[in-house]
Amino acid sequence: MSATLPAAPTTVRYRMLFLLCLLAMITYLDRAMYGSAKGDLMAAVGQPEKRFYLVLVAFQIAYALFEIPAGWMGDRFGPRITLLRVVAWFSLFVGLTAFAGYALPGTEIVVIGFGVLVAMQFLFGIGEAGAFPNISKAIYNWFPEDKRGSAKGLVWMSARLMGGLTPFVWVLLVVIGGLTWRQALGVFAAVAALWCVAFYATFRNRPAEHPDVNAAEDELINAGKGATQVNEAVPWGRIFTNRNVLALCAMYTVTNFNWYFLMYYLPKTLKDQFPSGNATDGGKLLLALLGGAPLLVGMAGCLLGGLLTDRYIRRTGDRKWGRRIYGMLGYGLAGCCYAAAAAFTGGNLWVFAGCLILVGFTNDLIMGPSWATAQDIGRRYSAIVSGAMNMVGNLGAALGNLITGLILETYTVKQMVDGKEVDVVSGTGYVTCFTMYAVVYGLGVLTWLVIDPTKPVVEEIVAPEPESEETR
Repeated sequence: MSATLPAAPTTVRYRMLFLLCLLAMITYLDRAMYGSAKGDLMAAVGQPEKRFYLVLVAFQIAYALFEIPAGWMGDRFGPRITLLRVVAWFSLFVGLTAFAGYALPGTEIVVIGFGVLVAMQFLFGIGEAGAFPNISKAIYNWFPEDKRGSAKGLVWMSARLMGGLTPFVWVLLVVIGGLTWRQALGVFAAVAALWCVAFYATFRNRPAEHPDVNAAEDELINAGKGATQVNEAVPWGRIFTNRNVLALCAMYTVTNFNWYFLMYYLPKTLKDQFPSGNATDGGKLLLALLGGAPLLVGMAGCLLGGLLTDRYIRRTGDRKWGRRIYGMLGYGLAGCCYAAAAAFTGGNLWVFAGCLILVGFTNDLIMGPSWATAQDIGRRYSAIVSGAMNMVGNLGAALGNLITGLILETYTVKQMVDGKEVDVVSGTGYVTCFTMYAVVYGLGVLTWLVIDPTKPVVEEIVAPEPESEETR
C-alpha cells in the first residue's frame, strides 16, 4: 500500500495579498486626486490654490500622529478590524469633502469653508493613519519570512500604480467625461465602501482563522515564528529608545520629505513650465500621464526593490546588507535625478519630466527594504514599529509640504494665460526645491549605515517542535 503524499499548501495568502493591494490603491487614489482637484476645491472655498499646502500639512500631521495608535490597535486587536475602521473613516471624509463650499439649499450659509476644510483634512488624516502599518502586520501574519519583502513590494507597487493613474483618471472623469469634481469624489468614496464589504467577508487576521487554509499552508507561513503572546505588555520604552527604530524613523523621514512633491505638486509644475500642453485635450492627457508617471514607474521600483532584497538575503544569508544596499542605492540615485531636474528646469519637456520620472523609480527601490526592515526589527510588534516609522516619516512629509509650499508661494507670480490672469510658479522656485531634495537624499544614504535588520527590538523564542514517537 503506497504512502499518502502530503497535501500541497493552499494559496489563500495570495487572496489576502490581493485585498491588501487593492487597499493600497484606494488610499493613494483618495490622496493623489488632490493634485488634480485642488484648484476646484480651493476655488469652492474662496482661496487661492497656492495656499493648498496648508490643507496638506493638516492631513500629514494627523496622519503622522495617529500612526502609532493605529499600529497598536493592529497588534492588539488584529489588522482585520483595524483596517475596516481605517477605510470606513477615511471614505466618509472623502465623501464629505465633496460638499466643500456648498451652500445649504435656499441659503447662503456655507458649512464647509476653508477653516472647516483644513479641520476635515486633519480628520481625514486620522482616518488613513495606520493603513500601511496594519498592511505590514497582515503581511507578517500571512507570509513566510523570505517572501515578506516581495509581498510588501507588491503592495507599494499597487499604491504607486493607482497614484500614477489618478491624474489620468481625473482628466477622463472630469475634464473629458463631464463629471463635476464633487461627483468624482463621491465615486472615490463609494469605491472604498465597496472594498470594506469584500474585506469583511474574506479577510481573517491569521491563517489558522481562515476555513480555506490547510495545515500545510499554515505551517509554511508560520515556520520559525515565535509563539503568539496573548495580552503581553507592549515594551513601549524599549521600542522608542531602540537605536534601530530611531535610525529607521530618520531614514523614512527622507523619502517622505522629498517624495510628496511628485504626487501633490508635479501636475501643476508641468502646467506652469509647459503651458502650451493645455491647449488641447490630447495635450492635457499627455501632461496628466507625465504628472503621474513617477508613481507609475515607482511601482516597478517597489517591486524590484522587494525582489532584490529578498533575493540577496536568500543567496548570501546576509540580512543586514541585503536591506541596506538597495536602500542606499535608491536614495543616492534619487538625489542625482533631482539635481538633474534642477539643471533642466524650463528646458525640454521630455528631459525635465524624465528626470522626475526617474526620481519616482529610484526612490521606490527603498520601499520594499524599508518596510521589510520594520518587520525584521519589530517582529511581533511589527505594526507598532512600522507605525513609528511611518509616523516620523509623515512628520517629515508635513515639514516637506510646509517648506515646499512656502518656497513655491514665494516664487508665485501673476501671468496671463488664455486671456486670464493666473498664479504661476517661476522656474527659480522649482530649482530651489529640487536642490534641497537632492541634499536631503544624500543625508538619507548615511542613515542606512546605522540600521541593522538583524537586531530586533525583542528577541522571539521559537516554539519547539513537538516530539515524535521515535524521540520519546
